[in-house]
Amino acid sequence: MEIVDYLRVARRRLWVLVGVPVVATAVAALVVLLGPQRYTATSYVAAPALVGGSAAQQYTGTQAANQFAAAFAAAVTSPQVVDQVSADTGVAAGDLRDGLTVEQVGASSQLTLAYTATSRSTVVPVLTATGKRALSFLFTSQVNIATGEVGAATDELTAATRAINDWEKTNKVSQPDKLYQATLQEIASMRQQQLQMQAVGNGRGADAAAGAIAAGQKRLDGLGPKLPDYQALLAQRDGASTALSSARQGLQQARAQAQAADPTQVTSLGEVQPVSRGRALAGLVLPVAGAGLLLAVLLVAVLEQVARSRAAAAGRATTAQRATATGPAAVNGRADSVGSAGANGRAGAVNGRADANGRAAVPASRDVSPEPEPRHR
Repeated sequence: MEIVDYLRVARRRLWVLVGVPVVATAVAALVVLLGPQRYTATSYVAAPALVGGSAAQQYTGTQAANQFAAAFAAAVTSPQVVDQVSADTGVAAGDLRDGLTVEQVGASSQLTLAYTATSRSTVVPVLTATGKRALSFLFTSQVNIATGEVGAATDELTAATRAINDWEKTNKVSQPDKLYQATLQEIASMRQQQLQMQAVGNGRGADAAAGAIAAGQKRLDGLGPKLPDYQALLAQRDGASTALSSARQGLQQARAQAQAADPTQVTSLGEVQPVSRGRALAGLVLPVAGAGLLLAVLLVAVLEQVARSRAAAAGRATTAQRATATGPAAVNGRADSVGSAGANGRAGAVNGRADANGRAAVPASRDVSPEPEPRHR
């Protein structure tokens, strides 16, 4: 199809192309103008201490602000937060999802949380509860997790310490590792004294030192096989102690973040204002008009397709009728008329000529060639 064909179709279906968008726009305008008055307010969330900074913080790096904005927007509409806000304010969860919007202020970490509803009295409570619950969902949960890690590390350290105490009671020795080291030092000292006494000729003192060395070596022989098990228990206790220290550090950082996300410190509410019907009308009518125009174009295309299908069917029916009219019966009729009429006419002409000349008539079945007429003077 050429452009002229499209224009011709548009002119023929102009009532559809104009009527559908007009009707859709009128319906949208009536919905806005006749609907209940709506109210809105905005809550500003500014928590720069939560974004960037040290690597221990939850949101760091070049995309920290965007990550915080995305996480906050997801938390606002999460089922857990919505259900909590609905329980706090009495507003239905569906109305909360429809009325809450979150936007990032430029590329900063500041956010705007807006809520629109038909009830003016619910706007401020919903914004307050949503900001509190969303920030708590993002940061207080980290405190809970860190607290759980501290509790688990504490339990592990307690179990390791209890195992060491049980081992000492079973083997009737306390701190065998330190006792083993002290015995080694004592043996080394006694050997040095023994050498000195032998050097000065003090045989009795050298013998006493030898006896002390033998006693110490006996203690070492008794402690030696037991040390590996005890050292394994010590290593387990040391690991639990290190994990506890790390968990306590994480808990401290999580509490610092939760404190920096205190809703009373990082959020501020604006005034509740009625939503302008003109602005709402402009924001709704234009998209509806565009959608109506698109629907009208599709409807025109369907109507044209149906019209062409009908025209094609009518053309095929006409062609079939013409083919039937010019069939074998018409040809036979033409042959009969031509054959009979021609033969009779020819025969009549021959008979007429015979009568005029006074001759005997020639039968019609014989083919007699005409003779020349005599000349009369």
